[in-house]
Amino acid sequence: MPSEIHVSSFADLDVHTLYAILKLRVDVFVVEQKCPYPDLDGRDTEPATRHVWLSEGDEILAYLRVLDDGDVRRIGRVIAAPAARKGGHASRLMEHALTLVGDRPSVLDSQSYAAGFYARFGFEVAGPEFLEDDIPHVPMRRPGQNA
Repeated sequence: MPSEIHVSSFADLDVHTLYAILKLRVDVFVVEQKCPYPDLDGRDTEPATRHVWLSEGDEILAYLRVLDDGDVRRIGRVIAAPAARKGGHASRLMEHALTLVGDRPSVLDSQSYAAGFYARFGFEVAGPEFLEDDIPHVPMRRPGQNA
């Protein structure tokens, strides 16, 4: 069965998909990376937030969300399931997310080791490295395409 990209607002997510997305986020960001933090930050439910995921059947292979931060779009929670890593799934999602962003500028906070991954999509480091939950991150920005 081929993998399929999905895009949804929070209101349109069915409960089984929402559960699978949240479970993947907790399994990786909280358990695997040993970062007990409030993943449920209130941004998932905002009307303009778009949840983007790649699935094969009922299995979620990768996920990210696109937030509306006014003048920019913020891409975050980029994640691939451990068994699905190295399959190009996060790249497919980033490419799709950037079609949702369109010509607007976009930002993200990358774990420092992954900055090269995001650079492939036109993001540039936009500030000093910082620690978030004891993990080094860098802010990154991709200018609007009409800039």
